[in-house]
Order: sequence, then structure tokens, then C-alpha cells
Amino acid sequence: MRVLVTGWFSFVHGEVTAGDALALDSVASALTRAGIPYDEAWSPVFRPDAMSLREADPTRYTHLVFVCGPIHGDQVRGLHERYAGCRRIAVGVSVIDPADPAVTGFHRVLARDGLGAPGRDLAGPPEGAPPVAGVVLARGQGEYGARRRHDDVAARLTGWLGGRDCAALPLDTRLDPRDWRLCSTADQFVAVVRRLDVVVTTRLHGLVLALRSGVPALAVDPVDRGGKVSAQAGVWEWPALPASAGTAEFDAAWAWCLSEEGRRTARDRAATPPAALDRLVDELTAARSPGPAWGVP
Repeated sequence: MRVLVTGWFSFVHGEVTAGDALALDSVASALTRAGIPYDEAWSPVFRPDAMSLREADPTRYTHLVFVCGPIHGDQVRGLHERYAGCRRIAVGVSVIDPADPAVTGFHRVLARDGLGAPGRDLAGPPEGAPPVAGVVLARGQGEYGARRRHDDVAARLTGWLGGRDCAALPLDTRLDPRDWRLCSTADQFVAVVRRLDVVVTTRLHGLVLALRSGVPALAVDPVDRGGKVSAQAGVWEWPALPASAGTAEFDAAWAWCLSEEGRRTARDRAATPPAALDRLVDELTAARSPGPAWGVP
């Protein structure tokens, strides 16, 4: 026995969703526990390094399993033709039309809906989920003129971040109650930040609000020779400020932010209120106190 595991993630003109991938993981784990050998077929568009359907020789397999998604269309029907010698099973799928040859071509359909009693979907959370990284980037700030390197820094930072095993969540500090994609209040933005594992930012308030929330921040100053991001990192005595926009520097800062030391340091910084508030109150209190009349020494 050898099983070929397929799904919409196998098709050149398909797609890969989180649900597809997690359902596949569930099937793979079940086959592994049962000691059943299997291979996975992936779209060369999504995973060019993996085995594709074209490379999966039908004579090598006794069974074909189709995982997740709706079973309909020419690409699914093509599986029945190419793997006609295999016993074909669909699991965790949606059935739109039970009479569709894409459906009837399977020897067994274990549907999640559309055929018989609905079954639970196969997708489930993995063990040891990767960190969640909020990404807060500064794009404008034309006041810095020739010292602006915002676009270059953002491109380097996001290109590097794309290679990290993390859930990257784009965030914007702009508030707008008319746009559901933006927070309406500052409290809403902070509520998101507090649920993150790390903030990756080129914005001053991306750094500050992360630290005030006890969340480590990997901050990169987008201003040549340093601007307000560098100044705030210095004031907060925050070390995760790569001196250059390079992969090695990003890697080191990322590892430190996610370490226990980085998390503990961020929590310590959150407990320290800004000293300027006390100075402001002192200044205003002194101005309110009775003093000599104007012109009188």
C-alpha cells in the first residue's frame, strides 16, 4: 500500500488556504500514526521544491486521497482519469452536486457537508504555533528630505520578514472610524499590540507602544544618520535597533526579542513612566503658584 495525498493545493490552477494545509497535516498525522506510507502532491507554483502531480507516477500508488475543499471541476475529474487504477477517497470535502462526475468518480466520499450527515472539518491548530509579529511601517515623513530611506528600509525589512516562520500582521497607527481595516480608537490599537509576541517597526510609535505594552520591538530607523526612532530607542535603553538594514542584524535582533531576556526587558520597560510627565506637571504647578508682579524683580 502507498497513498498519494492530494487536494486543491496540488493543482497548478488551484490555491492553498490555511484550512487546506491544516487539514492535510491532520490526514498526514493520521496516516503516520497508522503506519501507512504516503506522498503529498503540491502545486509547483506554491512549492516548486516538492513533488507535483506530474511527477507522481500513478503506478506507484494503490490509493489516492483528496483532502478538503469542494470536489468539482475539470481538475478533480482529471484525477479520476490519471489515477484510474487507484482506489480514490475524498475526505473533509464539500459536495456541491452529488451527481457531478468529480464526486461520483470517488470510491468513497467522507464529506463535511453536502452529502449525508455533515462531518467535522479536518483543519486544526498545530502544536507549537509560530510567533505573531505586528508590522508597523512609516511610509511618508517627507520632512526628512534627502535623509529619507523609508522605502529601501521597508523593502529590506519586509523581504527579510517574509523568510521568517511567523504570522505577520500588518498594522497602521492611523485611526479612522470610516475604514474597518483601521482602528477607530487608540485603545483598539493597543489592544492588538498587547496580544502580539513581537513588533517589527520603522515608526516611533510602533516602538513606543510596543514597549509601553511590554512587547519586544525590533525597530529600524528609516532616517539616515538616525531620527526619532533612534532617539527613542536610546531613551528607553532598548537594544533591538539594528545599526544597518542587513539580514544578519535583523536575525540577531529577532532572536533576542523572542528570547526570555528580550521579553523580560520589554516587561521591565513597560513599568517605567515617561519622566517628561512629571516635569510638565512641575512646570505648570510652578506657573500657577503666586509670584511677584510683572516687572518686579
